[in-house]
Amino acid sequence: MAKAKKEEAQVAGNVMFYTKPEPLNKEAHGKFGVKGVAKPFEFMAKQHFIPLTAQEFGAASASYPVVFAGDERTPIAIMGIRPQENLFVNAEGMFEQDYYMPAFARRYPFVLANDNANERRLVCVDMAADCVTNKKPDQPFFDGDNASNFTQDAIQFLEQFEQNRIFTDRMVERFKALDLFEMKDMHFQGQNADGSPAERQKIAEYFAVTDERLRGLDEKTIKELNDSGMLAAAYAHMFSLANWQRLVNMTLRRAAAEQAS
Repeated sequence: MAKAKKEEAQVAGNVMFYTKPEPLNKEAHGKFGVKGVAKPFEFMAKQHFIPLTAQEFGAASASYPVVFAGDERTPIAIMGIRPQENLFVNAEGMFEQDYYMPAFARRYPFVLANDNANERRLVCVDMAADCVTNKKPDQPFFDGDNASNFTQDAIQFLEQFEQNRIFTDRMVERFKALDLFEMKDMHFQGQNADGSPAERQKIAEYFAVTDERLRGLDEKTIKELNDSGMLAAAYAHMFSLANWQRLVNMTLRRAAAEQAS
């Protein structure tokens, strides 16, 4: 994150989408706010995966694969097969409204950031966002000396997101302790121009919770996971894996359109 000059606050960490985040304050941003832009979701058009919280698994599972990635087993929504291609953002910079948009993207251009030097969290805004302006914003950040209703709603959303993120971290650690994860991969085999099968290609490698490992748990643990909501998230994740074929189909259609143009 960028350094904030005011009060010598040190904002730590790097977050996807954000290039110039600054701690929000009246002195620096009193005349700023957000406005409508022609391509409001272009900022996520080249990101083929986006982090999710456990509370989103149910809604997200109807749209795209929800998997766990890396050593940290970070939950992510897979939104494209080819790098730098989000299949759910169209050429007009609009998000396809029939699908679920992750809260990670919906909070933009706001974000909570760590100020390690002062042991606190700060509300920041990405001043490089196309929608942020000081020229007659549609939604100002401040109303007089106080945060506007728009900003207060955004802060409430950030606080809820942070609570959900903490729960998600706890869920992942519990799944790790119970050894529920298995390494999986996704392959695709298309057709050559002559109709013969093309070479089989690996398009993804990820971690997944498996039904077999869940069934191996004792009744007490199953009840614990069920009561906490973690079991529902696990099954939503497993259900979502059927959406890999949707991504393949969407990719093939987009590739065909690119060749035709």
